[in-house]
Amino acid sequence: MSGATGAEESEAFAQLLRDLKDRSGLSYGALAKRLHMSTSTLHRYCNGTAVPVEYAPVERLARVCRATPHELVELHRRWILADAARGRRAEADEPTAVPAPAVEETEAPAADDIPVVVDLPTAPAPRPARRRTVLIASVAVAAVLGATALALGAPFGSGGDGKSEQQAGISTETTAGAAGAVQQSAGSSASRKGGAAPLTVGVRPYVYDSPCSQEFLVDSEPAQVGPPATEPDATRWAAAYGAVSAGQQEVALTVQGTGADTVVLEALHVRIVSKGAPLAWNDYHMGSGCGGGVETKSFDVDLDQGSPAVTVKGGQRDFPYKVSESDPEVFYVVAHTDASDVRWDLSLEWSSGDRHGTVHVDNAGTPFRTCTSKGRVNYHYPLGGSEWLKLET
Repeated sequence: MSGATGAEESEAFAQLLRDLKDRSGLSYGALAKRLHMSTSTLHRYCNGTAVPVEYAPVERLARVCRATPHELVELHRRWILADAARGRRAEADEPTAVPAPAVEETEAPAADDIPVVVDLPTAPAPRPARRRTVLIASVAVAAVLGATALALGAPFGSGGDGKSEQQAGISTETTAGAAGAVQQSAGSSASRKGGAAPLTVGVRPYVYDSPCSQEFLVDSEPAQVGPPATEPDATRWAAAYGAVSAGQQEVALTVQGTGADTVVLEALHVRIVSKGAPLAWNDYHMGSGCGGGVETKSFDVDLDQGSPAVTVKGGQRDFPYKVSESDPEVFYVVAHTDASDVRWDLSLEWSSGDRHGTVHVDNAGTPFRTCTSKGRVNYHYPLGGSEWLKLET
């Protein structure tokens, strides 16, 4: 565990934010406007008096300031350390003398950080309290699906029916973020030597390369679809409209050991659950007028190939990787299709000493789903607008 104090960890994180802000040449007011937050909130983040309760606004800031992939990795590592330090301080400040029912407090964000999402057909469920998951980290660069690790169409585990391993179900954890972002935590299979797997996998099913990069197919006309969602709101928005990722889907996996022992991540496999004809739905773009995003993915998987080829980008190394409680890894899985409606999921092979097993990863108990958007009617929601408009191509 890091020997740095909580104040030092928070200051190191804030210093990186200040460096990015200063390099961008933008004033606090101009940068805050682009990030859709108040100037005072941005000041608190950059001077170290507050740490964002979610990573999404941090990542947006880094992308607007054109951070390099290396800087994105370091910023994520520093945020994890600062967030963990805040959790320790909050726990130390909690009174313990008077017994009380076991109720977990939710860390609420500043009201001026809350993006407004309206016209959803169903009201959002109440958020459970935020778990303070300690991630004290040296977070690695985005990595996924090495060529030797890819096993398409093969069942998980050693049995032909895919049931040779006892898979725990997918649970969900709602972090205390204003936009209601949901981070799914993949349940891990039992070790072949017995006992639970010594690692956890947090899943973000919709990662935006830029604030405008995500597109969704929806089986509704524009008048029935609410305004576009930012990344923290994407899971709730997609569930509300039965939306499917259009063309490409980027999934982030945060893998962390649950004890002091090192866990070796041997391989990551992708499985095609089903392929069908493209959906004849409308294509809705989640932003309009945005610039290009920062390239973070290092591996690419083409779901249309019978035996998908994996293209390595940026010199990213292949599996294996090592994780522990104090040293997690973040992986980005990018899947795309130009021809089909594809349901797919993942499995992560691990070993620790003489134990080994598999973690099954999907989207809260259902496969990830990505469908081509070729030939579909496209809609965008102009900045400052109040309705979806047809995008002429």
